[in-house]
Amino acid sequence: MWLGLWPSGAEPVDVRVWDMTSDPPCAPELVVLPYMGASAVLHRLAQVASLRVVQTLSAGYENVLPHVPEGVVLASGAGIHDTSTAELAVGLAIAALRGLGDFARAMPRGEWLAGVRPALADRRVLLVGAGRIGSAIADRLAPFEVEVTRVGTRARDDDRGHVHANSELPGLLPRHEVVVLVCPLTDETRGMVDAAFLAALPDGALLVNVARGPVVVTDALLAEVSSGRLRAALDVTDPEPLPPDHPLWRAPNVLISPHIGGATTAFPPRARALLKEQLDRFAAGRQLLNVVNDA
Repeated sequence: MWLGLWPSGAEPVDVRVWDMTSDPPCAPELVVLPYMGASAVLHRLAQVASLRVVQTLSAGYENVLPHVPEGVVLASGAGIHDTSTAELAVGLAIAALRGLGDFARAMPRGEWLAGVRPALADRRVLLVGAGRIGSAIADRLAPFEVEVTRVGTRARDDDRGHVHANSELPGLLPRHEVVVLVCPLTDETRGMVDAAFLAALPDGALLVNVARGPVVVTDALLAEVSSGRLRAALDVTDPEPLPPDHPLWRAPNVLISPHIGGATTAFPPRARALLKEQLDRFAAGRQLLNVVNDA
């Protein structure tokens, strides 16, 4: 099937649709994984002898990398979801601080929940993750009159200012009222937000997670929100999907969205643009974008 994705200045690329549940319709050299449900078909990659490149449509790739055969390039969808995820991160912060979840739950009861709520304005926001999505969040926070501190894997300076190292977190946490997690899931970040991390936050602080669920120790977070000391706004959870009987659903001061950070109308045009660029580079034998392994 021709999808109009052939590169400029080169022979058209034969692009075909494969649902990855049956044998491929050709001998594919580059496979684009489905955006949703990729985990169920990743085992098929090992059966494609002609495979040279695997392209994801998500920024995260930790679940894909173990299934990529040796010598095959893995490229992520970095950049596709920057806009949507940054938009949701700011939206979750505002919704949680201003009590929009409480108001929605009160509507069926006809309850008028008047009162003073914290504003996002004048908050000190700690962004844990200084990559592309983190930068997009920082840009969108700028008009809200907040003080933003950024944290990355290493200390450095860029065109937006200073980035602190992860090792500096213990000293940064007590003076920030909003923490936004947008870091990748790695051996270093898995379980990073544990009881000690949360205990270091000031009373009333808000944790926003648009990264990956296992970055946070769920039981530790549940203890803090259940006591009423902290708030949380979560687009990702551990486990995920969150079982219907999980206590996080009914915990006070918690707002949950079902991992929809990138699932917006902004996704398709950005995905098409990346795929066209990747096919252009692949056909011309040029370096691909967003390569994440050593193949």
